[in-house]
Amino acid sequence: MHRDAGYEGLGANPGSGAMPTAEFDKDRLTDPLRAVLAAVLADLHSSCRDPWVVIGSAAACLVGAGVSVADLDVLTSVRDADALRVRWQLQHEAAHRLDGEERFRSHFARYRFPGLPVEVMGGLEVFGAGRWSPLQIDRIVRVSIAGLSVPVPSIAEQIRVLERFGRPKDRARIAVLQNLCEIGE
Repeated sequence: MHRDAGYEGLGANPGSGAMPTAEFDKDRLTDPLRAVLAAVLADLHSSCRDPWVVIGSAAACLVGAGVSVADLDVLTSVRDADALRVRWQLQHEAAHRLDGEERFRSHFARYRFPGLPVEVMGGLEVFGAGRWSPLQIDRIVRVSIAGLSVPVPSIAEQIRVLERFGRPKDRARIAVLQNLCEIGE
């Protein structure tokens, strides 16, 4: 495995690894997820100056988990969240707020796109053990969709992040991802 340069901007620890790009089983890609990825991937690659990563249900789906996907969650730097807000100003849903504001804080915005909404979280922090701390994504895998690279946390990393989030929907997704790990062994 090789280290994916630049992921310190997402809080990655020095020396963390990333796996090479993998081809995604396109039969698992739902039409709404396919539509939103087609609409936003080129902009993410061209507008973001710092590393970004897809998290949440879309990330689980992209590594092969059989989960329903309600939106495309993208973790970025604050700087890139600002750049996307300018780029996607016509799609911006200004009235929408981040669910769980008592547990999560970020430079948040939600956008309307074909297929699914996109939620951008710039500099996401999670509250736990009495303090706020940045979400770290340490292990990235890249999934190739229509010739574009989509960075997502590894399965083990997704489980770690979901454990930290700790909501009921996160615990349910952990079970699906753990089952996926057992199948792959």
